[in-house]
Amino acid sequence: MTIISQSASSSGTRRFGVRPKYLLFALIAAMYAYVLWTNERFLFNPADPEWAHISTFKWILLPHGMVASLALFLGPLQFSDRLRRRFAAVHRTLGYLYVTGVFVGAPIGLYIEWFEERLGYTRSFTIATAVDATNWIIATAVALYFIRQGKIEQHRRWMTRSFACSLIFLEARLILTLFDLPSRMAETVLWCCIAAAYPLADLVLQVEELLRQRTRPVRV
Repeated sequence: MTIISQSASSSGTRRFGVRPKYLLFALIAAMYAYVLWTNERFLFNPADPEWAHISTFKWILLPHGMVASLALFLGPLQFSDRLRRRFAAVHRTLGYLYVTGVFVGAPIGLYIEWFEERLGYTRSFTIATAVDATNWIIATAVALYFIRQGKIEQHRRWMTRSFACSLIFLEARLILTLFDLPSRMAETVLWCCIAAAYPLADLVLQVEELLRQRTRPVRV
């Protein structure tokens, strides 16, 4: 028996493995840009009325935004095979910055949501934020544990789940704005995004595995 050559396998990987990943992250980048323009545009306009809303807790919101943005923007880099192979030290440093963003940003975000109950937000919103923060921290902590044990595949799986939790911040705003839903639907959308985070991450992992199987050398 013979096995299809490595060059054919590599070509298959380029066709079926790399491009879908790049497409996925291009869609995520588009989501970043859309949410920044439609929901967070007040950051660039000092006269926006949203500043009056956040004035009572803006000094708490500032560190939360700074550290949580580390997870949002550094997350995709953790899935770069080229960065991990060629610049292992950079990959490791960015990974610890991501972990810092999660471990610091999630509790502060929960405190902000609890604080906003005084401004009319419901307790259900706070509970949803607590569940989201817990899932985010657990996935990140498990991913950190596995990489310190040298278990790369398990680390990658839990990092995928962790990043899926990071994206909830964008997904909820995208759905509410894109479909022009009323503000009373915000809680429902948030709970749905939280419930879907781990399953969607596992779906991506399953699709990736199927594509990987299609590019393995075939005996002829």
